[in-house]
Parts: sequence; C-alpha cells; structure tokens
Amino acid sequence: MNKKIQLVAAIALLFQMGVALAGSPQDADRLGKDLTTLGGEKAANKDASIPAWTGVEAPLAGWSQGKKRVDFWAHKNEKPLFSIDVNNMAKYADKLTPGQIQLFKQIKGYRMDIYPSHRSCDAPGFVAENTKKNVTGAAMAPDGWYLKDAYMPGIPFPVPTNGAEAMLNGKFHYRGVGIDYKPTFTAVSPRKGSADWIKAADNVFFYMPWAKKGSTLLSTLPPVEWYLHFDYTEPAALAGQALNITMHLNEPGSETFYYFPGQRRVRRMPSYAYDSPQIGFENQYTMDEPEVFFGTLDRFDFKLAGKKEIYVAYDSFGAYNFDGKFEDFAQRDSVNPAHRHYELHRAWVVEATVKNGMRHSAPKRTYYLDEDSWNYLGADDYDGQGKIWKVRESYLIPLYETGSCDASAFVQYNLADGRYLVDLHAAGTGKDIQYMVDAAGPRFNSNYYTSDNLRAMSER
Repeated sequence: MNKKIQLVAAIALLFQMGVALAGSPQDADRLGKDLTTLGGEKAANKDASIPAWTGVEAPLAGWSQGKKRVDFWAHKNEKPLFSIDVNNMAKYADKLTPGQIQLFKQIKGYRMDIYPSHRSCDAPGFVAENTKKNVTGAAMAPDGWYLKDAYMPGIPFPVPTNGAEAMLNGKFHYRGVGIDYKPTFTAVSPRKGSADWIKAADNVFFYMPWAKKGSTLLSTLPPVEWYLHFDYTEPAALAGQALNITMHLNEPGSETFYYFPGQRRVRRMPSYAYDSPQIGFENQYTMDEPEVFFGTLDRFDFKLAGKKEIYVAYDSFGAYNFDGKFEDFAQRDSVNPAHRHYELHRAWVVEATVKNGMRHSAPKRTYYLDEDSWNYLGADDYDGQGKIWKVRESYLIPLYETGSCDASAFVQYNLADGRYLVDLHAAGTGKDIQYMVDAAGPRFNSNYYTSDNLRAMSER
C-alpha cells in the first residue's frame, strides 16, 4: 500500500472514530511567516494603529522576582493618546464591546485611557515548536468539548476552525507550570446603600501538569487540565476554609474537596462547578467566572464569529502593583481608571450559547481572546431576557520569567446589582504573583490535591 493510500485510510479511520482533525501542513507553514508563532496575524492593521507583531520584548535590565514588573517595562513612561468616557464613546463605538458600552452608560465617571499598542506576546521556543506540530497533530475529542490530544505545552489549534478550538487555546496558553498567589484578595464591592466590602484574603496555587518544559503528548499524561489549592485567611467568616480542586480534561465539571473548619471535616462538592455561587460572596461570583472563563466547555455551543479590533486592558500593570494600596486600585464603583491601561488589539470573538437540554444562569456569553497570546481578554454575559448582565475584563501583562503573557487578574461588573468584584491579582497584597517554570516541590504532585492531604494541611 503506497503512502497516499495509507493516508486516505488513516483519515477515514479517524472520521469513523469521531475524532476532529487538525489543520493542514500548509497552515503549519504559515506560522512564523504571515502568522506569528502562535497563530496571530503578523501584519499591522490598515492604519497601523495596531502595529506589526515584533515578538518577545525583553524587560529593562535588573528585573528579578519580587521587583515591580512595571518598573522594568520598556514603555512605562508612555502617556495616553486619548481617553474615552460616556461623552465621546459614540465616536469609538466600533472599537468597543457591547459590555464596555454599558459600563460607560451605567457607571458614573467610568473612563478608559488609550495608549499606543504594543505586540510583544510570544512564547518560548519549545512552545512555538509544539504549536507548529499541533496544526496537524492536535485532535478534539468526539463530543467536541475537550482536547483529546496535542503536543504540550503548546497552543492546540493556532489556526482555529470553530469556537471550541479557540476556547481550548485560551485554556492551554503557556504561563509556566505553576502559579503562586500568596496572598491575593477576592473582593466584592458594597451593596447599594452600604460601605462594607467583602474582602477575603486567600492563598492560591495552580499546577498545570501538561506545562512542563519540553514536548509531551497530552494523551500520555493523566487527564488533568490543572490542580488548584486555596485557603482563606480572612475575614473571620471564611478563615480556615480551604479547597482542593482537580479539573479533569475529559470529565464535566470538576472534582472539588472543601474543608469546613467549624465541622473539622472535608466534604466532596459534586455540584460545585459551572454557575454554582462561590461560598461567601453573596451570589456575586460563580465557579466558572474566574480568569474570565474557568471550567469545561460541555454546557455551551461555541461559535467562532471572527476577529474584531477592540480596546482591551493590555500591558495593564496596575492589577499587579503589589506595594500599592488596594483601596487605590479598587474604588467604590470600578477599578481606578489610572490603574487600567488600554490598547487597540485584534481579538477573536467567540459566541457561546447554552446547549439544548442544558441550563446556565447566563444562557448566552461572548468571549474575546487575544490573537497574539490566546489569553481571555474579556466576556459579556447575557441574562434570560437578552440583556447584558455581567461584564468581565482581564489585565494582560508580559511575564518576564516565562517569555509569554498572562491575564489572570480580572474584574467582573454585575450591571444588574451595581456591584463588581476583583480576583487573582497582586494589587495591595505586598507580594508579587510568582509564575514558575520548573516543577519542584510537593505542590507539583497529584497527591497534594487529595481530600486526605487537604484534611491534613487544614487541621495542623
């Protein structure tokens, strides 16, 4: 049997198995040519307000862990080109999302300062190499909502053909193998008529076992997207509570164990996922809202609606200013405009609609993903009447230690309740977020995230 016949037979077998095929060798050849190493368009936009892609930009000399990142950013002294507020938003409406327009309309004094755009998001060489192999080597599972195989760490579908592929790219963008937030503040603004914030201090650690340096087929690893541990230290109502969560690649929801100090016991939380409210935050924060999107894809159909030029919180270091005051960052009605930094970038637009037979408190969502790094940049959630309900935006920065970009810090505005929340940031915490590229220590072991170990750690 010649090679052509063998190839045709192999493709036919894959179709019979229901495995979604990856792209073509021609698509792979485009990476590093007219496309960036991760699949973005290299070229500038028509008027060059979005410049051509330049790749990783090194920090100024002298940065090391524990020093303020913005102080070593090459463009730290730039001034805004202009600002957008409710008075002139119509002039820029074609570069705004529906959710952003609602923020101008509903939040008094809401402002976006627009700076020159910079395109320096890339990834280390091994990630770029794996991404290129994934063009023809990655495979979606038969049911179309989880990743069956890919070379890791790498972007699974740098030339996406549907919305689910784009969303998986966001879930598997490279930011090291571990992330340590010690501490961060999960904070919710006061109810109307009150001045009292919910401000919970918590230690958070993420471990992504597929993100170790090198090249590994995902199918050869345990089917885990990430492990997470966090524990609350304040306020008193939450202090001592702790969780271990395992997000499996191929199982809906998550495996969650929760320690309740008043009961001195660990409980398995089988339904603590999707739109389940997080404990202690007055129904303002669900389990799938952190980092703009946080969970599995199985409850929604995802449509790839193309790209849009939008103003997004890019190179936005304010959320990572650990030695400032939290109250300067998070004001009464919104994050301080002076701590938000916006640039014009191209973003993939993915429209999510809840599947027939499924339910979700937000039956329709629109996500925006950075074309250069595949980070989730924002989302608009709609309620059952089709009105914009919640607006999320993340704060993307370059990571000097990983050679990539990340946008873990984010804000969510609840337009119906007139409240907002911030999470997974460093603002006012006294310590920077630590992104780890080497897997060393007990937290890089699956046994750390068991119910037994959670009990042992919590009862010390």
